[in-house]
Amino acid sequence: MKLIKLGLASLVVSSALFAGNYNVDNSHTNVGFTVKHMMITNVSGNFNDFTGNFEYDEKTNKLKSLNGEIAVSSINTANEKRDAHLKADDIFDAEKFPKITFKSTKVEDDAIYGDFTMKGVTKNVKLDLENGGVMGDKAGFALSGKIKRSDFGITWNKVLETGGVAVSDEVKLVIDVQGKLAK
Repeated sequence: MKLIKLGLASLVVSSALFAGNYNVDNSHTNVGFTVKHMMITNVSGNFNDFTGNFEYDEKTNKLKSLNGEIAVSSINTANEKRDAHLKADDIFDAEKFPKITFKSTKVEDDAIYGDFTMKGVTKNVKLDLENGGVMGDKAGFALSGKIKRSDFGITWNKVLETGGVAVSDEVKLVIDVQGKLAK
């Protein structure tokens, strides 16, 4: 019995030795999104100010957890007027709700689930995971998924004369992450 306990203890310790904590490298990470505009084209954007960290097990080559925080005021769609409107009260209300956060709750080989908080509303979302692996002291992966902005209280829209709406409810998330091993 003591041998079994010792074996289990050594397994736990050895797996902890291979798990690394990484800080998100902003210069090699993109936090982006795409939304349908006028139901005929896609408009893409990203956030320029974010922080995050993740745990990655180098032995099993698997992501173990992820936490991130985005500054809403850093939204960039390459259109200053649109960006100002997105930050305004009727959409993100960046002054009252300055952060978007994500905290993982479950990680699978090809998906990560987590509590996604935007505009004061938290929902558990699923993001598809493409594991990039480890290279030296760096690890990377890609995430993609869809959310409905109305689930988070973002309901602004305009009905078009030709039918349809100005902005789709569905938002596609596209996130490429590279992290550096924390010291």
